[in-house]
Amino acid sequence: MNGNMAELSLDMQSVAWADLLTDAEAQLQRAIDAVMVRLVPHHDSVEVSVVLTDDATMQHLNKTYRGQEKPTNVLSFPSGMTLNGDAPVLLGDLVLTHETIAREAAQQGKSFLHHTLHLAVHGVLHLLAFDHETDADASDMEALEVSILADLGVNNPYQDNHAAMEPAHG
Repeated sequence: MNGNMAELSLDMQSVAWADLLTDAEAQLQRAIDAVMVRLVPHHDSVEVSVVLTDDATMQHLNKTYRGQEKPTNVLSFPSGMTLNGDAPVLLGDLVLTHETIAREAAQQGKSFLHHTLHLAVHGVLHLLAFDHETDADASDMEALEVSILADLGVNNPYQDNHAAMEPAHG
């Protein structure tokens, strides 16, 4: 593993990501590490795989795994492995799609980078078994997201328009 950071395995399947997010790997590493520093004591023994794709691929994944015939901004696929001491563990996979994220960022009046960082944090929290199925769980998860994003210099994504800012899924 790589010392004091979670291990990031990045698969950029769509070249549009390179145009929209300068230094994608470093930016995503920042987001993942911000979550890990807060929640996983031995975060240097954790690996997260991130796939940067397009809406067509995301729609296929969303239909296959969630039964929804549309793209979504982020999907999280926990590995099911448990964190036991210092043993390396693959936490899971995140899939992000540039078209949906770019469209949402424009609609919400925020930068593509900030929206991507929010969705990466949201997705990693899902990998760590956080969810938003109940109002209480959603409130707890949102508060954690807001706090972690503040560490990254990202404004509260839920502040102005809660419904419009909520991630489509994790």
